[in-house]
Amino acid sequence: MISRIDEINRLWEPVYPHLARHVAEIYGRREGSVLEAGPFCGVIYDLARQGVGDFFRIASFPSGMQDFYRFETRKKQMEDTVDVIGSTPSLGGIEDGSVDLVVFRGALFFPELFRVDYGAILRVLREGGVAFVGGGFGKYTPAETIAAIGERSREMNLLIGKTDVKPEEIRRDLSRQNLAGQVDVVTEGGLWVVIKKP
Repeated sequence: MISRIDEINRLWEPVYPHLARHVAEIYGRREGSVLEAGPFCGVIYDLARQGVGDFFRIASFPSGMQDFYRFETRKKQMEDTVDVIGSTPSLGGIEDGSVDLVVFRGALFFPELFRVDYGAILRVLREGGVAFVGGGFGKYTPAETIAAIGERSREMNLLIGKTDVKPEEIRRDLSRQNLAGQVDVVTEGGLWVVIKKP
């Protein structure tokens, strides 16, 4: 399973700079603490390169993914910039109110791997913080980049249990959880839940 996730993460490398631009636009700031969570990380490196944020951490799961991200961070010569820890969907090891931007890709589509803990995301966000949770190429990724990896990405995602999720299902799930703050479901460039903590 981990080797398949590794392959997907490497396959998506051409997407990350464009997706980082989309995340940065939603975030709307340059400073702050940035956290990328889960098994599908990689945008954080391009956020750092684009000057979005001033403290960077990957909270990876399932167990074993932190080894992949430590290797990737060294390979990119960013070990002095991006801290990597092992974590869980409840974001264990991340302090309450310590993060300004949470990026959590693949969060809605792999129920056999994990479930999104929106309460944990709100817990770690500072007041005024933003979470970008979901999946997709983002609105700035060129069509030719998507075409080059699309078929292989679909194959690999299905192999690790990706399911189809409709925006209405996400909205129902969110309404059941009575989340505090401004919560929007965004369908441009994928399917994303954007949370802004008051």
